[in-house]
Amino acid sequence: MAEQDQNPVFQLQRMYLKDLSLEQPNSPQILLEQQQPQVDIQLGMQAESIADGMFEVSVTATVTTKVGDRTLFLVEAKQAGIFEIRNLPAEQVQGILGVVCPQMIYPYLRAIVSDVCTRAGFPPILLAEVNFQAMFEAQQQAQAANGGQTVN
Repeated sequence: MAEQDQNPVFQLQRMYLKDLSLEQPNSPQILLEQQQPQVDIQLGMQAESIADGMFEVSVTATVTTKVGDRTLFLVEAKQAGIFEIRNLPAEQVQGILGVVCPQMIYPYLRAIVSDVCTRAGFPPILLAEVNFQAMFEAQQQAQAANGGQTVN
């Protein structure tokens, strides 16, 4: 039994919508505008330990659409998951938290953002695919550069 306790563990315990917000501050007047809106999409990712071997990972999308300088609508959604990760080296855990977990969460976030936009009466916003591996590597390099370390 003790040998079994040392086996690597990675599993999703729960996936959930943590936060969702839709704002249409200039409705209904702005809905009469005929101009093409500008769309700005910001993504964020966060991971934190919530118990021994248990982590919450969340991916946030903030979609702001404007006509001129007035906001047409703003959607902010945060999809999260609780993951159990045990008996792995720390550098592997960081990679799993920064790449694998967000890749599992992101499709749900994409669907939510698209659905909310459609239900609000707008064309769906389709979030592009994200290379979380490249994001993670860039973040690691930036942290190393800020710490005065060199990255090979």
